Formats: sequence, C-alpha cells, structure tokens
Amino acid sequence: METVGIGIIGCGNISGAYLKAMAAFPILDIRGVADLDRSLAEAKAAEFDVAAKSVDALLADPKVEIIVNLTVPKAHVTVGLQALDAGKHTYSEKPLGINFAEGKKLAEAARSKNLRIGAAPDTFLGGGHQTARALIDKGVIGQSVGGTAVFMCPGHERWHPNPAFYYEVGGGPMLDMGPYYITDLVNLFGPVAKVAGFAVAPRSERVITSEPRNGERIPVQVPTHVAGIMAFANGAVVQISMSFDVAGHKHVPIEIYGTEGTLIVPDPNNFGGEVQLLKKGGNFEPQEATAPYADGNYRSLGVADLAHAIRSNRPHRADGSLALHVLEVMEAFHTASENGSVVTITTKTERPAPLSDSLIDGRLGK
Repeated sequence: METVGIGIIGCGNISGAYLKAMAAFPILDIRGVADLDRSLAEAKAAEFDVAAKSVDALLADPKVEIIVNLTVPKAHVTVGLQALDAGKHTYSEKPLGINFAEGKKLAEAARSKNLRIGAAPDTFLGGGHQTARALIDKGVIGQSVGGTAVFMCPGHERWHPNPAFYYEVGGGPMLDMGPYYITDLVNLFGPVAKVAGFAVAPRSERVITSEPRNGERIPVQVPTHVAGIMAFANGAVVQISMSFDVAGHKHVPIEIYGTEGTLIVPDPNNFGGEVQLLKKGGNFEPQEATAPYADGNYRSLGVADLAHAIRSNRPHRADGSLALHVLEVMEAFHTASENGSVVTITTKTERPAPLSDSLIDGRLGK
C-alpha cells in the first residue's frame, strides 16, 4: 500500500512516544519534525533518524498528507488551522482545543475544506479496551447500568520537566486526563447526553518538584479537582472524578456495571492491561485479550488508522466528531459547576467501529 507522508509539529515530552510507535506502522512515512525551538526538533531528529525542518517547510512539503500536532494545548487549534489551510489533514494531541468554541472552529474549517481531523487519545483502540468493548457488545454484562471513572494524583509538577501548562487555561485534570477516560467510555457506551458536576481549585499556586525547575512556583488558572456524573444516551450513568489534588486512592481507573455483570477496564492511558469480568453471583476473573495492541505503547495507532482510512476511503476511528464531543462533555463539567445546572450535550457522535484487524502488517482494518 502507498505510504502516507507525516509531518510532526511539536517536539516536546510526548513526541518521543509517537516517533517510536510510528516505526511499527509501515504506512507512515515520517517526512520531518518541527518545533518553534529548533534545538528540540534537531534533538528528536537525531534520536529517531528523521529530518528536522521548519514548520513552514513541513506545511509546504507536497508529500506530507497528515500533520501530527503535538504542540501544547493552547496551540492545538492554531496549528491545526495552519495545517488545514495548507491542504493537510491534521491529527492533534488531546484535547482537540482548550474550549468547545475553539474545537468547533477547527471542525468547521475541516468540513469546509473537505479534509479530515483526528485527535488523541487513541488508547481506546488498544487490545485491553477493545476486549472490554467486545464483551459489552456480546451482552456479557447484560443491560448497561453505569460505572465509575477515576483519575486522581497529587499533580504533574512532580515529574514533568515543564509542568506550568497543566495549570493554565486548557489544562487541569479534566482537559488533560479526562480525554482518555471519556473517550474510552464513549467507545464502550456511545455518546453522552447530559452532564452534572462540580469543579474546584483548592490551591492558587503549585510548587514544582521536578527538574530543572525544582522549587519554582506556578499559578493555578483552572479547576484542579472535578467530580460529576455523565448520563449516556444508552441510559448508563457514570460517576467521574479527575483530580490533581489527591495524595492517593484505591479506585480502579474504570469500572463498568451491567444487570448481569461488572467489568474492570484497564487504565485508559495505556493500550493494554488486564480486563476482569464478574458475572452475577460469581467472582472477578481475568479475560484473555481478544484484540491486538495490548502489549505495548502504540501512541500513533490513531494516526495509522487515519492513514489507512485515507487510502481506503473509509471513516477513521479517532475522528474529529468524537474529539469534539468529548471536548464539549469536559467543558460541560465546568459549566455545570459554575451555573449549578445540568448541561445537555449538543454534539452527536457514533461509537467508533471496533478495531477488528491489525494495522501493523499493512492490512486495511475494517
């Protein structure tokens, strides 16, 4: 199959995971990497034996069909619009934008230009999450009832070398980690219909304890502890907690409840992990993975699926409508908290098609 040219803009902390994983997908032809900080681009280029180019050069390269946008959240839409204006499809790190209005602007621009947009996370395509999806689709847990989704930690300033953006507009635990959890829940249940919740910021500043900025104080501009409820269109009701203010907890990342059983779903920040099933009256038992991509970090699987979709003229799975829907849901928690209201979600999206075939060996995937 003809390869698809890839240009990567943004050579920060996450870019190494993308570049490493892309080697597993023969359809992806990395044409170059770029960053406003040329030294970052040159370092990544040397590490992964690719070309370091300017942003303008990547956008002008006629062999680049997809721009993979790995910039900080506040630049996602700006860079995405640049890519669309250059006639390129674009795939963004999460979230799609720092607010719903921005995300809609990007989606509308893509539609007007008949180009595709995609966005992380693509972890829901991993073998652990696809195995859980298959069990639900087979009716193993009966009628869907609800679930819990929990990410709580003390904050990313403990480990990230440049953590300030996590506490700026476009950051916070909901927009940073929420995409993994909510996207996976849409994969399992379908779209969200309504949201209620509370969002608070217990501290006005944080102290960095990672290097090289150890000891520096950074302001907090966004809620850092968010708790709420999502009512899904299929009738399921899920409780969610996202926090950068919790020292530790014992909750599993995702637990799914049905009338006939309960599923423990792996951490949605990973592609694999053990799925456990409890059938009514029984005990939790591990389930064998029935799908590929459960054995590593395939962070670029969504890009590969987009590339195959372009070549075979089919929908891609980590698509713009899914990312925009998730962005609206995440913003709705803040709106619900500010207004004391239940927020009705306006966007519509379909459950992504199951990933039934491997993309490693070049097969199309259905």
